Amino acid sequence: MGDFSRRTFTSAATAMALSYNRIMGANERLRMGYIGLGNRGDQVHEAFMEFGDQQTTAVCDLRDDYLDVAVKRSRATPARYKDYRRVLDDKNVDAVVIATPDHWHALMFIEACRAGKDVYCEKPLSLTVTEGRRMVDVAAETKRITQVGIQRRSNKYLQEAAQFVREGGIGKVTVARGFLMQNESPNGLGNAANTTPPSAEEWDKWLGPAPKVPYNRNRTYYNFRWFYDYSGGQITNFGVHYMDMLRWCLGKTSPRAVTAMGGVFAVKDNREIPDTAEVMWDFEGVLMSFLQYNANAAPSTPRGADMELRGTKGTMYLYSNGYEVIPEKTTELLMGAKNPADRDSEKAYKPSMKSAMEARKVEGRLMTTPHARNFIDCVKSRTKCNCDVLTGHISTSNAIIGHIALRTESYLKWDAKAERFTNNEAANKLLSYKYRSPYRLG
Repeated sequence: MGDFSRRTFTSAATAMALSYNRIMGANERLRMGYIGLGNRGDQVHEAFMEFGDQQTTAVCDLRDDYLDVAVKRSRATPARYKDYRRVLDDKNVDAVVIATPDHWHALMFIEACRAGKDVYCEKPLSLTVTEGRRMVDVAAETKRITQVGIQRRSNKYLQEAAQFVREGGIGKVTVARGFLMQNESPNGLGNAANTTPPSAEEWDKWLGPAPKVPYNRNRTYYNFRWFYDYSGGQITNFGVHYMDMLRWCLGKTSPRAVTAMGGVFAVKDNREIPDTAEVMWDFEGVLMSFLQYNANAAPSTPRGADMELRGTKGTMYLYSNGYEVIPEKTTELLMGAKNPADRDSEKAYKPSMKSAMEARKVEGRLMTTPHARNFIDCVKSRTKCNCDVLTGHISTSNAIIGHIALRTESYLKWDAKAERFTNNEAANKLLSYKYRSPYRLG
């Protein structure tokens, strides 16, 4: 892939990039380039392929087999690249999808914006908080249309659920929880030994800005999520989906504090990131948590839900195929109680048989296609996407600081405006990291 040093953009090049700000015609086909086509990248490509007003113009990956599948799926003859910069240089590409490992997102996103491309970037938006803030700033500077792959924002039944909670449908919410149950015991990833890489060049390109380390197959492709150099584990992988959905329901932005506990309790492999964890965020009046356990028995969570919000009038359970609300029974003060404040017994209070609200059950289906559709529409109209880079940055940063609390075994006070911890300088050092030379965050 040659020298990866950051390219210098002259004022003329910047002006040329900004010329892409034209409003596309309603019937004009959006020309798409895809960077990273394994696993999630393949799924996002499939979602975009549902629409006839876009076309796959370019595909990029380090693996030939992933490229072969993408070209076949495209029903076209897209350009094939192994260097993402070639996609950004391609004048036939209007917008790009970035679905690479997390540690690559910031570099590719920023260079894509500066090359005049609109960007759909998979979640989590960034590996660090500092990267995410820089991505927000560059997107604003270059006036790019951006979408972060937190697809719940574009699903109608979840839009309805969020609005219902925000409008007081389940009363005052004091607890919101997300669950990830995934039994990997006893062997997990296995204990793969460090070996000579199948291709030294490919391994170096895969690492990119991350530290140079010996090749280990467990560090590559999906399993990279268990290593600190490339990921925040499931707290930033699944957890960012739940963080975003719950704070959206609550109308909240950032917490004032976070704490976490956990460890590698269930498996015996060479991972670094815990397999078991509980993270709790204080959103001033609401406690939000993410629980990651090794368990698959159904139902392993309350009512088998992915998320729950407990309100004074009812509890909402969110699923990948709908949501339901279970009414609470109200509590009444018994007439004639002499000293109900004393509560030396429960005689002063009794549960009412009256529900505080009506039960509700809504079916739906969690899909990526509406999120892809929203991005296409917003690129054409030059309007903000359902999950633009700022929205994605806030949710990703909230998840990242949860991961940092777990990693440092700390209770951390968070200044959301400054995007720093106020009580732990060691934790602040994890808000960014030094890229391997010659990589630089633009």
